[in-house]
Amino acid sequence: MEIKLDSSLCAAIPGFKAGIIHYKGIEVGDSPQMLRGRLQLFQESIYFDLEDQSVTERPGIQEWRQIFKAVGKDPNRYRHAAEALFRRIKKQNYLQPINSAIDLNNFFSLQYEVPIGLYDLDKLSGDIVIRIGASGEEYEGLNGRSNSLENLIISADDNGGFGSPFVDSTKANVIPGTTSALQIIYLRPSLPLDECNALTESLMNMFTQINGGEANFQVLGC
Repeated sequence: MEIKLDSSLCAAIPGFKAGIIHYKGIEVGDSPQMLRGRLQLFQESIYFDLEDQSVTERPGIQEWRQIFKAVGKDPNRYRHAAEALFRRIKKQNYLQPINSAIDLNNFFSLQYEVPIGLYDLDKLSGDIVIRIGASGEEYEGLNGRSNSLENLIISADDNGGFGSPFVDSTKANVIPGTTSALQIIYLRPSLPLDECNALTESLMNMFTQINGGEANFQVLGC
């Protein structure tokens, strides 16, 4: 499977970068108490920080809002996934445990203030391209509705879009029983390449510590 960045995306966001991690032989189940506890405590800490700070003042949140604006999406109407998590926490609508893969994904999205997608590789086909969605493209999202992909950054396989920093589709969601997965970290363009590599590797190592399996990573950049 080859993963590449589309030239139109690079033209719109010249510094665009994505951390790509492939996992195989993982076991997804209930999150260990350590992860559940850390996620809860981290959310409480963020809540208290947000008493004196707006969500959009967070550097990562603000940078990804600018990315949405650059590709033609109003960030006030289409909030990227990391911002949506922070807004939930500001309302004390804390994330509840889902499974050992999704919970860790959410934890790192909060920690790094960037959207992160996690997909079941066995539900994807062919090569993958990260690009800007075209007019008429849509998919059923995890938010429970049909979502237009026009002017959104999306990840697409041979059958079309399956993921986005806005909301992922129901097509390739990771559930107990998933054994192979693809993780896409929608990195901050301003982050230096060496920090992008360190961040991606750190996430990969924590994921395999909790979910087992083997993994390899790369950072793609324009």
